[in-house]
Amino acid sequence: MATSASTIHASAVLVGPKAALIRGPAGSGKSTLALSLVTAATQGLLVFARLVADDRAYLENHSARLLVRPAEALAGMIEVHGLGIRRIEFEPVAMVGLVVDLGVGNATRYPGADGTSVMIQGVTVPRLAVARGIAALPVVLATLQIPSAGD
Repeated sequence: MATSASTIHASAVLVGPKAALIRGPAGSGKSTLALSLVTAATQGLLVFARLVADDRAYLENHSARLLVRPAEALAGMIEVHGLGIRRIEFEPVAMVGLVVDLGVGNATRYPGADGTSVMIQGVTVPRLAVARGIAALPVVLATLQIPSAGD
């Protein structure tokens, strides 16, 4: 049973069993990162990655899990910079396992525990803040593939 829901400007990619929800200001590279993650899977850098949503994502707290779906009118579509809107394979729903915030002004080189999670719709989710000017894909790939020092 859903407890709350909202639509936000974000992209989401199912990477393995959970989705990366990509947030950030306009022009911060949300669609570019989403497409790069999908492409990384075709190149063997990730086991699996498929688009869930681009530009608008529907978020829902369902039994204390944060679910993401594409906005119905945009399902399976992604903006490719310089080429326009393209249609690609997509997943209709996924559970969010990581929030990637792009263009964060206060992102630190070595984050403390206070910035490594975020609460959305009443669900706490791990968070990765990527500073302006930093290439997001290598940082996200490292986060998804390399366990932290405490693991």
